[in-house]
Amino acid sequence: MANLQLAVKSEYFDAMIRGEKTEEYRLCNDYWNKRIMFREYDRLIITKGYPKRDDSSRRIDVPYDGYEVKTITHPHFGDKPVKVFAIKVNITTEYQSAQHKVKNVQSDLP
Repeated sequence: MANLQLAVKSEYFDAMIRGEKTEEYRLCNDYWNKRIMFREYDRLIITKGYPKRDDSSRRIDVPYDGYEVKTITHPHFGDKPVKVFAIKVNITTEYQSAQHKVKNVQSDLP
């Protein structure tokens, strides 16, 4: 099966790594309807911007856990409520620990 890959801003990526952001929002429109509704994915890949293929420090790779349709108000979408796909981002504490170890090892390199 396919992977759902989403690029996000640094602030949102970092909040996901810390476990503070558990959903990623995409507007309910034709573009995202085609990519999300009635589709099955194996993995959810979140990237911090558009990293090089081998840059794992800017990539979150977790099992895809589906979505809900919600109505939210968020500065990114303006000041009026909008309907969005709330894609579940379930980052486990094991994943967070592994990412932290990778960062520590990389910082020890000359």
